[in-house]
Formats: sequence, C-alpha cells, structure tokens
Amino acid sequence: MGKVFLKSFLSLFVAIDAVGALPLLASLTKGMSLAGRQRLVNKSSLAALGIGLAFVFMGQAIFDFLGITENDFRVAGGVLLLVFAIKDLSSSTSHQGAETPSSVGIVPIAIPLMMGPAAVTTLMIGSKEFGTLLTIVALVLNLLVAWVLFGRASWLMQKIGAEASEAIAKISSLFLAAIAVMLIRLGIVGMNF
Repeated sequence: MGKVFLKSFLSLFVAIDAVGALPLLASLTKGMSLAGRQRLVNKSSLAALGIGLAFVFMGQAIFDFLGITENDFRVAGGVLLLVFAIKDLSSSTSHQGAETPSSVGIVPIAIPLMMGPAAVTTLMIGSKEFGTLLTIVALVLNLLVAWVLFGRASWLMQKIGAEASEAIAKISSLFLAAIAVMLIRLGIVGMNF
C-alpha cells in the first residue's frame, strides 16, 4: 500500500512541478504585498483542489460517455505528458504551457500552474491506476506542498536562485517524460488487438 501511494504521490508531484513553477510564480506576483500574494495562493490552491477532484470523480463518467478505455487514455495521456515534458525540457520560458499573463488571478495560478494538462492527465490516470482514495490523498498532499512553496516563492527564489530552480524543473521534466513512456507502454501492452 505504501509503495502504491508513493507512486501516486510522486507521479503527481512531478506533474504539478511546484518547484519548477516557482520562478514563474515569483515573477507573476512580483509587485504584490505578502498578504495579497498569500490570499491569491490560498484561493488558487482551493480552486486547484476543486478542479483536481472534479477530474478524479468525473474521469470515469467521461470515459464511459466517450467510449474510451483505460488503455486508450493511458496511451493518449502518456503522449500528452511526453509532449509537455519535451516542451519543458526544450524551453526555459514556460511551465506546462503557461504563458506569462498581463494580470494575475486564479488563472494562471490554479490553472495551468497547479492544475495544468500534465497534472489533470496524471489525476485521471492515477484514479484508475492507484484508486480514488490514494489519488485524492496524493492530490491534497501535493497541493499542500505547492501551497507552502508558492506562499514563500520570493523568499525561496532568493535562497535557491533561478538557476537551481530551473535545474530542478528540467530534472522533473525528465522524470515526467519517463512516466509518459511508461504509461504509453502499459497502454499498448494492455490493448486487445
């Protein structure tokens, strides 16, 4: 049980990539007061939790409605994660496809910074792979990690520096690519041809 939970937690940790998102978050909230930044992080964390739970609970209904099998989604999700991982590995200006916006609110902090396509795909696959309860616990713990990191983004960026954060983001993207390949492999092996 512990090993399964660890896989669920780490898959989502890599997909959310809160450490890699720190430079973008710090730049988006640069002129904000500490209290204003914390309010924004609080609202965004709650919104990300709601979005994540919606995908965990509605994922199966969406599968059934569209006639998608778990293996179809594993392959599609794996390809999507691989594309995002490659994009993150080859670019230093984006995080899960996030553009730097002119105004900051729940969008882009909750979506796509916390609940980007990689995280949503991981949640939908994880709820089938690891079970709903473990996926929800992994989601809540990962969002708590992101909440703590994002609430202290400016201080953390001063301590670790932009280069170290970028290096951590690249390593996370590499792990995301490996998880994507694993999902594609498992989906293809599980298909009935």
